[in-house]
Amino acid sequence: MSALLFFTFRRCFTISKQELHINEEIKEKEVRVVDFDGSQLGLMSSKDALKKAMEKDLDLVLIAPNAKPPVCKIMDYGKYLFEQAKREKEAKKKQKTVEIKEIRLGLAIDVHDFETKGNQAKKFLTGGDKVKVSIRFRGRELGHPEIGLDVMKRFADYCSDAAVVEKPAKMEGRNMLMFLAPKPVK
Repeated sequence: MSALLFFTFRRCFTISKQELHINEEIKEKEVRVVDFDGSQLGLMSSKDALKKAMEKDLDLVLIAPNAKPPVCKIMDYGKYLFEQAKREKEAKKKQKTVEIKEIRLGLAIDVHDFETKGNQAKKFLTGGDKVKVSIRFRGRELGHPEIGLDVMKRFADYCSDAAVVEKPAKMEGRNMLMFLAPKPVK
């Protein structure tokens, strides 16, 4: 069991830490070399390419190992890693995580409670989150799913200025569920 856990951890760790081969780590005999400014230097042995990189006080990085022949680029590897980390950080900042918020309704919901829950759902939707609307049927209520369907339709109409129905109301066991998504920004 622990050997399997170690293997899984090690496997995931190495996948996430995928690094490029640089300088002496490049074992290919012949490589296509691209200069730091993007110009092609042509085919040469990896030793000659490494000498050219050392002359310019830069690193030789294997950027396309599966190409025929493999492609290497002369660049400042430390600067490349720094810029890549910076780009990933910027991408994370721009990323918006969408949460699913839940609103629970009852079959015999009063007008004020309905409006309060509707306003709360609108607040969630304008914030960019999705809303899961649910009604739990108890006892004899289960014999009247059409009442729940009416409540769901009314709720969808109430939130129609801020939401679109992603999944229409549907019975799942004792619950009726409906999913609302924020309206796309034009």
